[in-house]
Amino acid sequence: MTSAYVEIIPDLAIPSLFNVQGKVAVITGGGSGIGAMFAAAYVQNGAKVYIASRKEKQLREVSDALNKKGPGSCHYVVADLSNKAGCDALADAIKQKESKIHILVNNSGATWGAPYDNFPEKEGWDRVLSLNVKAIFYLTAALTELLAKDSTADDPGRVINTSSVAAITTVATESMLATKGNGLWSYNTSKAAVNHLTSILASTLAPRCITVNAIMPGIFPSKMTAFGYKQQGSSIASGQPMGRAGTPRDMAGVALFLASAASAHITGAHIPLDGGAWVSRMKAAL
Repeated sequence: MTSAYVEIIPDLAIPSLFNVQGKVAVITGGGSGIGAMFAAAYVQNGAKVYIASRKEKQLREVSDALNKKGPGSCHYVVADLSNKAGCDALADAIKQKESKIHILVNNSGATWGAPYDNFPEKEGWDRVLSLNVKAIFYLTAALTELLAKDSTADDPGRVINTSSVAAITTVATESMLATKGNGLWSYNTSKAAVNHLTSILASTLAPRCITVNAIMPGIFPSKMTAFGYKQQGSSIASGQPMGRAGTPRDMAGVALFLASAASAHITGAHIPLDGGAWVSRMKAAL
């Protein structure tokens, strides 16, 4: 006698579970680093992607490269997300082009290092918290209607926030992102706020069939880590538990997972992506 489960066994093949073909994604900070890795993962798997940042040259270069690669497409919008008006302007630009989006990646971010007793208010705190935290809230709110449209519990809208393992580290002064004697008090604090905001948005948007999750990268090649690579070179990789930093493939795997059917029932998660640096209590972890 055949069991009821066998008769209705679902399609669990990888092309079905991790499919993003035909999806529409918006990625902030998509002109370089982690944002460009997300964009590449989606475009190479058939999605239509909009990347946004302040620097048009970088956006154009990434878009051109990804469009040559295909099979999806990449488009760009120049945007400044350091204030609510900029977030609303980007959302309006997307609304003029699309009536529905499936994926929003809040990836734009900034950092600032300075001495503990001379940490600037405007650049150190206001700018970092505005871009790293406030922009996530305002852009997500502005695009919620497009994310919620036609979304279901089995095929929800997706919000993915770029946090950092810095959110859970308690040392501000020993980081590859800052010179000796300088600390990242506002950056680490902002990423902890990203994690909590992710949880709050997850509970807020679950009834709208929108999932909200955060990735917590360790060391990946990006503009933000370029300073550390210049100062420390190959010692960065050798100081990691697995002997290497993160790669675009590592980021792409999580990007596809969080945007596809494989993670439809996951929301409010904070996923470390650091090769074991945090669990090994590595001081080099960002």
